[in-house]
Amino acid sequence: MAQAAEVADEAGLGGLTLAAVARRCGVSLPGLYKHVVSLEAVRRDVAVLAVRELAAVLALATTGRSGRDALAAACGAYRDYALAHPGRAASLAAAPTGGDEEHNAAAAQAGHVFAAVLLGYGVEGGDLVDAIRLLRVTMHGFAMLESAGGFGLPQSVDATFARLVDMLDGAFRSWGDPRDPA
Repeated sequence: MAQAAEVADEAGLGGLTLAAVARRCGVSLPGLYKHVVSLEAVRRDVAVLAVRELAAVLALATTGRSGRDALAAACGAYRDYALAHPGRAASLAAAPTGGDEEHNAAAAQAGHVFAAVLLGYGVEGGDLVDAIRLLRVTMHGFAMLESAGGFGLPQSVDATFARLVDMLDGAFRSWGDPRDPA
C-alpha cells in the first residue's frame, strides 16, 4: 500500500489509478490484480494508512501538552503531514463506512487525539463532536488549500496559520451551547 500512497502523493488522489500503481510496482496491470481487488479498495487502503499515520503524528505532537500548546501542536502536525503527503491527506476527507472496522478503528485513534486536545478546553459530551468537526474541517480545509497552491496572495501563509490557531483557541476557550443565548 505504500506504493499506492506514494502515487497518490505524487499524482494527487485523482491520479491514483491501478495502472499508475502497477507501473510504480514494476508489474503489469493484470499482475497487479493478483494483489488488489479494485481501485476503490486501493483508495480505501490509502485512506486507512493515512489516518493511521496522521493519528501517530498528532499523538506524538500533542503528548505532554495541553490547552493552546496542544492545539497549536495538533494543527501544526496536521498541516505538516498534509504538505508532506498531499494525496494521503486528501483521502482523509471521506469518513469510513459503517462496517469497515479497520478504517473505523484507525479514525477513532485520530479522533481520540483531537478529543484529548479539546478536553483540555473543557469541551466534552455532545459538544465534543461539534468541536472535533470544527477542528477537522478547519485544519483539513487550510491544509488542502495550501498544498494545492490556493494561497496565492503575497502575504505570509504562516501568519495566516498563526491567526487560524488563535481563532480556534478563542473559540474553544469560549465554547458553549450554540442554542443557549446566555
